[in-house]
Amino acid sequence: MFPGGQPDLSQLMKQAQQMQQQLVAAQEQLAEAEVTGTAGGGLVSATMTGSGDLTALTIAPAAVDPDDLETLQDLVVAAVRDAKRAVDELAAQTMGPLAGGLGGPGGGLGLPGF
Repeated sequence: MFPGGQPDLSQLMKQAQQMQQQLVAAQEQLAEAEVTGTAGGGLVSATMTGSGDLTALTIAPAAVDPDDLETLQDLVVAAVRDAKRAVDELAAQTMGPLAGGLGGPGGGLGLPGF
């Protein structure tokens, strides 16, 4: 059973609605944010939105060697990965407080199985 008796379903519904509103607000905030990842000491930078869309890629002229395109390609991949890591960190910070759910151990509704 539940400590203290049956759960108050109206209170759970109110908490669920609040969580929904907070989740939508956090998702909007995340989508509007931008992060930048770099590689090669800043020779290549990639900018992404918080939702993971690549919006810009900047390559310094010094990174362009026609005889060594493989290094440039590696730098581009590394910069995009760095930006993705930054997006993941931002998402964890933004959405993390919501991961606690609606109460109960480990989040959820405080009901077994949820």
